[in-house]
Amino acid sequence: MTMSELVPAFTNLLKDPEGEVRGAAAQKLNSIHRRFYFDNYALFTKCVIAFAAFCAKLKKSAREGAILNNILPVVKDLVIDPNQHVKTELAGVIMGLAPLVGKENTISQLLPIYMQLLKDSTAEVRLNIISSLDKVNDVIGASQLSQSLLPAIVELAEDGKWRVRLAIVQFMPLLAAQLGQEFFDEKMLPLCLNWLCDHGKLLLELLFTYMDLKYCL
Repeated sequence: MTMSELVPAFTNLLKDPEGEVRGAAAQKLNSIHRRFYFDNYALFTKCVIAFAAFCAKLKKSAREGAILNNILPVVKDLVIDPNQHVKTELAGVIMGLAPLVGKENTISQLLPIYMQLLKDSTAEVRLNIISSLDKVNDVIGASQLSQSLLPAIVELAEDGKWRVRLAIVQFMPLLAAQLGQEFFDEKMLPLCLNWLCDHGKLLLELLFTYMDLKYCL
């Protein structure tokens, strides 16, 4: 089976009418950097999920083209998929696409998708995106990331689900270290002070564990 056959085949799996199949395919999106130009295509016949490995080890130019032209259009459909399981699986791996498509494409193509998932009504979807923000930060930098996602981060800091608030707490040291104290004090300090009044005991404990207190106290 050739690459030209594998790419549309995987795309079709992401469009499968069965929610479990779409979810399984979405879960394997971040494996694309490991098996492009895979020599033994026999693995792709063993199960539907393994078929996602079609995209490992492509050269940069071919990899970006395959993702942007074949995968991304379907990802945009999965973002609004009515099946919560599909969106949860997608949110758990989609951040891994950022290093594969580069800074410019991440900003123009992926950030709008991340923003949409951060506003999803399912807590697990929001949590999966927040938990992987570091992958995007490594590609576009904390300044661009905070500029684009700061409103959503501020809103999620008061999310009704304590696990979502906790994920934001765990992301704060990265922002503090890369944005500098002045910016952090202006934008993030109010959030830190509000968390000190949080009723979640575990969240309070981890706030002091994860935060560099010189930035927030």
